[in-house]
Amino acid sequence: MHNSKRYEAGLVVLVFLTWGTVFLDRMSVVYLAPYIAPELHLTHTQVGLLVSALALAWAFSGLIFGAVSDRVGRRPVLIPAVFLFSALSWLSAIARSFSQLFLVRTLMGAAEGPTWSTITATIEESSAPERRGRNVGIVVSAAALVGLAIAPVLTTQVAAQFGWRGAFFVAGIPGFLLGIVLWKYVREPRSDSAMSAPSPATWADSLSLLRFRNMWLCCAASAGFMTWLWVMSAFAPLYITEVSKHSPTFAGLVLAASGLGAFVWGWVFPWLSDSWGRKPTLLLMAIISAMVPLTYQVPFLVSHPWLMAATGFVANGGQGIAALVLVLIPTESVPARFAGTAIGLSTLVGEAVGGTLAPALSGAVADRHGLAAPLWIAAGGAISVFLAALFLRETAPAKNLGAGKNQAA
Repeated sequence: MHNSKRYEAGLVVLVFLTWGTVFLDRMSVVYLAPYIAPELHLTHTQVGLLVSALALAWAFSGLIFGAVSDRVGRRPVLIPAVFLFSALSWLSAIARSFSQLFLVRTLMGAAEGPTWSTITATIEESSAPERRGRNVGIVVSAAALVGLAIAPVLTTQVAAQFGWRGAFFVAGIPGFLLGIVLWKYVREPRSDSAMSAPSPATWADSLSLLRFRNMWLCCAASAGFMTWLWVMSAFAPLYITEVSKHSPTFAGLVLAASGLGAFVWGWVFPWLSDSWGRKPTLLLMAIISAMVPLTYQVPFLVSHPWLMAATGFVANGGQGIAALVLVLIPTESVPARFAGTAIGLSTLVGEAVGGTLAPALSGAVADRHGLAAPLWIAAGGAISVFLAALFLRETAPAKNLGAGKNQAA
């Protein structure tokens, strides 16, 4: 059976590694920027454009191909996308100008967006209801472990030995290997959901998602979450080094501890939400996550590195927010045949607002009011998640027994 415990456990491990590889490739250009910029003569604005272009392409392709996967199945979208983004990592290594690298990274975003919606839809549909939150949380937390902890060490060490082009090549290898394993191992979850999704959704039907109150609230929470994530990621290191006058190694220690906390809590809280309920868990995660960017400004913590690192570890529950507002609550709020579309829609809003607009606006605010301002903006993003969560309808199967499904506004 598709949902046997053995297959389910193997699937979790495989897509965990795949999602981690996606974030390795996505974040590599950020960590390699100090090596790339001098050779290609990039300005800070151009480096920012490389990140923003990937985010926008990711957002729109995630929605489009998530909807496509609702119609043709997850495998036909997921497996080609994994091979494609891995090949584009290799193409990044041969770019000779900003325009070439910009084109390649934009195409990479278009290839990686579908992996998010299909990976999360696959694991959600292939998991037993009582393990759905745990499994989705484990998979989503791979972004924190690989993208925020392993990727900066791996890419920069390879770049130091073999150059940034070699680092892009190495980053692309795992994707090719995982693509082969995915092709051989992953079963199409569509057949197991046939009873709940007797006919494929049409494009016109997709508009019906806007009738569900939870979808609107998840989109708002997604924008707040990604504002918190990307603004804090961009400006916390600068605040620690430029305002608090600590070394980059100190900043690395604090941010690594916070990233490790994001990995741990990123699967623990979604797991707990299977029994606690999605709504109360999300409210708790939003409140504690709002504290993270503010801890960097507390003088007592700033003067005690290990205490600040411990605080960042304990408080960083933000990765668990992604599992709930981007995957679990949207897919549990709408008919099963719209799962990929629902994930893509909430992700589109989050990437467009929090991944693209918020960092740019925060940078302008920082130039005018100082580097503390973006950290308050990041905290405000987490608070907006809390406010949206107040009005959510509970969808956890254990709490709702299916009543949350199909509840339109």
